[in-house]
Amino acid sequence: MATDRPAQMGMIGLGRMGANLVRRLIRDGHQCVVYDVNKDAVRDLEREGAVGAGSLVDFVAKLTRPRAVWLMLPAGVVGSTVNELAELLDQDDVVIDGGNSYYRDDIPRATQLARRGLRYVDCGTSGGVWGLERGYCLMIGGEDEVVRRLDPIFASIAPGTDSAAPTPGRTRDGTAPHGYLHCGPNGAGHFVKMVHNGIEYGMMAAIAEGLSIIKSANVGKQERTVDAETAPLRDPDAYGYDIDVTEVAEVWRRGSVVGSWLIDLCADALARSPELTDFTGRVSDSGEGRWTVHAAIDESVPAPVITAALHERFESRGLGYFGDQLLSAMRSEFGGHQETKG
Repeated sequence: MATDRPAQMGMIGLGRMGANLVRRLIRDGHQCVVYDVNKDAVRDLEREGAVGAGSLVDFVAKLTRPRAVWLMLPAGVVGSTVNELAELLDQDDVVIDGGNSYYRDDIPRATQLARRGLRYVDCGTSGGVWGLERGYCLMIGGEDEVVRRLDPIFASIAPGTDSAAPTPGRTRDGTAPHGYLHCGPNGAGHFVKMVHNGIEYGMMAAIAEGLSIIKSANVGKQERTVDAETAPLRDPDAYGYDIDVTEVAEVWRRGSVVGSWLIDLCADALARSPELTDFTGRVSDSGEGRWTVHAAIDESVPAPVITAALHERFESRGLGYFGDQLLSAMRSEFGGHQETKG
């Protein structure tokens, strides 16, 4: 568990999550040295008590050995940044990757740094833009001694025991009730975070699909095309409900089995814009869902929900359009079926 001794942390990458991680650490009495290519982001945190740096060389010079450097960067630039840092850091300094890097990259990265006497920790970080107040759930991979050394940092970033009611049947000690967990050696932290995000894909898809079904519960009252190409609605009288989806999301927040932070976010979005006019429905995937599906295949573990949710994101971006054209072409060729417009 954490000590009361303040620690020093260097943060590279001051986007929404990186900046808020720094703010949580400063609030808890830790010193933070910060660097970002965006100079305004550095100046903003300097005004809040951080020590700003103008370059990586300056950044490293302002940290006390053994240094602890946290990277909160897109996965695509982590490797090059680690390579730059490796030339500047000293033996026993620690590099922590708090972003969503692929866990398979952590294993050779840790080996590469170990050859220089440097230490490496991968830390899956969940909490999004709300983490400043709620705290961040941390999933950590690395050597035992290094993770223990960083415990004061993890304890300040994590939500703490008050973030959830005690688990009734739990008798074990450990840091998990505080919101952070040492999952295993290098890669284990990002592996757990990868699967966490894969689960997130499935949960988000189920909530979105369910609310969409409720929104369409009045289809029996609408005029429908009657032709050979359109399946008839068998029982229109069974679908005559004008249900307020915004209010459904709100009531599900309170005592429902599916009540969750994701439902909270849906309710808030719908309250502000019931028709969600600010969104086109194009849903990105940043890699974790794909990697989770790859792991499921390698492990021979069935994961149909996560896989379907990933494919649904592809479809949302129009990536299935050519396949849809081929389906339409085949129906036309074998049966003379004409496309129904609209």
